Amino acid sequence: MTTVLADPPGRQGPGPMQASLVEALDLVLARRASGLLPGERRAAGRGAGTELAQIRPYQFGDDFRQIDAAATARTGLPHVRDHVPERTLTTWLVVDVSASMAFGTADRLKSDVAEGVGLVIGRLAVRRAGRVGLLTCGSPEPRQLPPRGGRPALVALRKALGGVAPDGHAPEDSLASALRRVGRLARGHSLVVVISDFREGSDWPRALAALSHVHEVLAVEVIDPREGELPDAGHLTLVDPETGQRFEADTSSAELRRRFQAAELARRDELKSHLRRARARHVDLATDADWLRALGRSLR
Repeated sequence: MTTVLADPPGRQGPGPMQASLVEALDLVLARRASGLLPGERRAAGRGAGTELAQIRPYQFGDDFRQIDAAATARTGLPHVRDHVPERTLTTWLVVDVSASMAFGTADRLKSDVAEGVGLVIGRLAVRRAGRVGLLTCGSPEPRQLPPRGGRPALVALRKALGGVAPDGHAPEDSLASALRRVGRLARGHSLVVVISDFREGSDWPRALAALSHVHEVLAVEVIDPREGELPDAGHLTLVDPETGQRFEADTSSAELRRRFQAAELARRDELKSHLRRARARHVDLATDADWLRALGRSLR
C-alpha cells in the first residue's frame, strides 16, 4: 500500500513572503552560506566566462568572435582570448516531511515554515543560472527532484513541498539516509540546506559531518515554543508522531514538567554540539515568529 503525503490539519502555509526581504536575503545567503556567488567559482579547463585565462594565436576551429583585436593588430597575426569557464552553484534541499513536522501551536505548523524556507531558498538558488534539487525524508517513499534551473525548477519544487507523512510512518534514520544519498548525488562543491526539526534517528550527525567535508551545509532547525515545556493539563495520553507509540503522563506533576523541560534543553544542547562538530551553519526558526526575517538575521 502506498503512503501518500497529505496536507496536515491546521495548515496555514508559509504566509506572505515580501519581495524586499527575499531580495535582501539573496546576497546574504550567497555570501555567508555558500561562500562565493555562482559565477565567482573557477572551473577546470577553458570555456565561456568573464575571467581571462590567456591570449594565444588563432587555431583552425576557434570561435572568431573571441579574436582579440589589440593583440592581432600588435602582432600582425590573429589571436583569440581564452576565458576561465564559470561554474554555477547547485543547491540541494533536504526537507523533513515526517509526522512531527505537522506540529504547531502558534502562527503556523513546522511544516509551513519548512515549506516557506524551501521555496525561498529555491528562488534564490536558481538565480545567476544556478540549479536546485530536492530530496525529502521522513516518509516511506522519499521524493527526489534532480537539480534543475529556471522557472520549471520552482514549479516542481512548489508542487513537491507542503505535505507530511501520517503518524507512525517515519522510517528509522530516514534523515541520515537522505544525507548519505545527497552525498552520492551531489557533484562538485554544492550548497546543501537541511530543513528539519532534527527529532528522529541517531545516525544523522555522522552523515551530516561527512557531507560538510565536501559541501557547504546550512542546517535550518524548525521549532515550536510548546516543544520546550509541558503544560499543566492533567492526565494525558500522548502519541509519538514518528513511531505512533502512546504514552501516559500526569502533566499536573511539577516534577514531571521540570524533568521534561530539562530533557528538552539537554536535547537542544546536544543538537547544537552535533552541528558545531559537523561545521554546519545552524539557523533555528520558530513557528511563532516571522521566519523570513529571522532567517535573514541569522545569516548576517
